[in-house]
Amino acid sequence: MSPISVEFLGTGTSQGIPMIACSCEVCTSSDQHDQRLRVSMHIQTQGKSFIIDTGPDFRQQMLRAQIKHVDAVIYTHEHKDHTAGMDDLRGFNYVQKSSIPLYAQVNVIDQLKREFAYAFGENKYPGVPEIETFPISHQAFEIQGVKIQPILVRHYMLDVLGFRFGDFTYITDANYISDEELEKVKGSKVFVINALKKTSHISHFTLDEALEVIDKVQPERAYITHISHQMGLHAEVQKELPPHVFLAYDGLQLTV
Repeated sequence: MSPISVEFLGTGTSQGIPMIACSCEVCTSSDQHDQRLRVSMHIQTQGKSFIIDTGPDFRQQMLRAQIKHVDAVIYTHEHKDHTAGMDDLRGFNYVQKSSIPLYAQVNVIDQLKREFAYAFGENKYPGVPEIETFPISHQAFEIQGVKIQPILVRHYMLDVLGFRFGDFTYITDANYISDEELEKVKGSKVFVINALKKTSHISHFTLDEALEVIDKVQPERAYITHISHQMGLHAEVQKELPPHVFLAYDGLQLTV
């Protein structure tokens, strides 16, 4: 498979870091690694450009990363910190002179249609996002010749999709992965998984739980994302991790 270039557009939890009105040591840190937008990922492979999730910071992320072209958007699930920025796809419509394909589970598409009804109506107002929706499940699918393997995980009571591109696997918003789905991850050279904080949470892995999953997968390198201010300072937490495990940070770029 062709090389895969990835950029972490955001690595924070639903409220981002710094969190509004918080004066903890992480939210007031001057270390850029402690400043996290909502989670999103840019994937480039085989000459194609994909975005995973368009959260509330989508516009800022596109401008910061200087992304000029998007072939498709792929959604993990329907929560607002992963979908709220969908309207800003309009910029790509204008430049590319085409609609943008959206790939998501049926329930996610239904949620987008409710929240962005103006983009799906028969008599659309000029200038609304021009999009096409394509339903996916946990079965492998292709976008313009690029094969993508979804990984079905649980986010408390909600089904969420992670995605594997060749030797790279990305999972966010999970607190349970079945052995069957974990088999689809094994063999990945680079594995990204969420860990909200060190103490328990109803719908996210803790740091120790994420490390247990990483140990089962045995990747060459692993990265933690969807991090809250309760995790602690980036520099201090990084010192506690195994040599092949890293806290991801906004703007981090990798080639797999």
